[in-house]
Amino acid sequence: MSETAHTAASRSDARLADWIPTLGSADSDWLPEAETVTARSRDLARNHALASGVLQTNRDNIIGHQLRLSSKPDYKYLGWEYDEANAWGNAVEAQFRSWGDTRECDAGQSMNLLGLAHQALTGAMMNGDGLALLLWAPRNGANWSTRVQMIESDRLETPPQFNNNPKYRGGVEIDEYGAPVAYHIRKQHPGDSLLGYALDQHEYERIPAFTPWGRPLVIHLHDKDRSGQSRGKPIFTAVLREFRVAGEYIGSELQAAAVNALIAAFLESDLPPDAVAELFGSDPSDAGSYWKQVSERTHRKKLEGGSIFNLPIGTKLSSFDPSRPNVAFGDFMEAVLRHISAGLNIPYELLAKDFSKTNYSSARAALLEAWRYFLGRRRWLKDYFLQPIYEAWMEEAVNTGRVVAPDFYAKRYGYTRCKFVFAGRGWVDPVKESKAAELRMNIGISTLEDECAEQGNDWEEVMKQRLREEKAERELREEMGLPIVTNLTNNDVVEEPGQPDEEDEDEEEDDKKNRD
Repeated sequence: MSETAHTAASRSDARLADWIPTLGSADSDWLPEAETVTARSRDLARNHALASGVLQTNRDNIIGHQLRLSSKPDYKYLGWEYDEANAWGNAVEAQFRSWGDTRECDAGQSMNLLGLAHQALTGAMMNGDGLALLLWAPRNGANWSTRVQMIESDRLETPPQFNNNPKYRGGVEIDEYGAPVAYHIRKQHPGDSLLGYALDQHEYERIPAFTPWGRPLVIHLHDKDRSGQSRGKPIFTAVLREFRVAGEYIGSELQAAAVNALIAAFLESDLPPDAVAELFGSDPSDAGSYWKQVSERTHRKKLEGGSIFNLPIGTKLSSFDPSRPNVAFGDFMEAVLRHISAGLNIPYELLAKDFSKTNYSSARAALLEAWRYFLGRRRWLKDYFLQPIYEAWMEEAVNTGRVVAPDFYAKRYGYTRCKFVFAGRGWVDPVKESKAAELRMNIGISTLEDECAEQGNDWEEVMKQRLREEKAERELREEMGLPIVTNLTNNDVVEEPGQPDEEDEDEEEDDKKNRD
């Protein structure tokens, strides 16, 4: 009989006997090891091609090349009509673009909000934490005073005098409920000492999490997998060992294949030992110098087509049959990378950028699974990084009179409700997927807003642009005497300027075939 009710708890099973992990808290399991894991994660991102590609793949799909505010005030909560809320939201979006699309939003004056979002996401993935300060920093000639300052998570650290205080966890000061009260940030990065700079190792700044009236001062972007977790983990944590070993294996195989490629053939001697002694004297080790001289003088030749070689006495030429490249290398590495991709929550095809063995159906299934993850990450980034920034900006916009929002502090939620439109996901098969979008809208399970947002567009701007283009096209066709397309649907109607439509049955049939 087993000594435990659950086999998983057995201590006599040889496969489980030495597997006795500790039951620590979220912080005790992570904080003592965070520095080592984070350093290794950064090394992977710097020096491992696939790890670097994972970060870029996540950035491209979670954020992409654009970031746009879509203001969605809760008109029912505010007591407004829908059209009134829509007009108010459009005005807010225009004001926000003048800040977020420029370098005014960055305290370092080097990036716009899109660049800051990319940096925050990279910090959260590679270091475990994306850290930013929301500053009030007026500047001459600037229209706005709200600024975002990105901070390397290494600077978030508990001051030495509080190391044994349970209210301080990895630089985060918490209250009795575990809510952050303040953040302790070193004034200089500890790594600057590697450049020879003289640093004050105990110079910290305590920054409250919020102002007394609720304005956020610190944004701490990180995953909380467990209750009481104060700091985040890099996305490579669970697959760090596999990435490291796989990288070394790839390097060893590449080096072995390169060395083997340098060897064309061997010269083998069939002389007996006594003949070697007679040829080189009493010490057969002198043979080495002989072969070296022979090779250097007469027999080190470049292999070319039709070459004839004069071989030394008592030798024969043996071909070289290398064992590299390893024929099983590709299949083995594919299996390893599929294991790693599962740990990173992305399909193998995206990890390896390899769609050579994928058909349309399997590609769609893989990308749908990937987009469940990417959409979740978008919502996470919006709620915990972009939303606090938007609320801080909105407070300034209201207090400076650029945005009219009566009773703003009491109704902050209603005014700051919003979405952010990221880059579109693209299509695997544009024809099939555009027809599917049309069908979804026709049967009422989707809207033009949803379909446009999926491709990174604003539906109102798309409609207005289409209207402008159709009007301009009609005027230009009339001016040039060209046929006018009056209905851009599957049943296009073409009119001759100033003439009735007189197409015969054959032409109508041809047009129908072309449309089909």
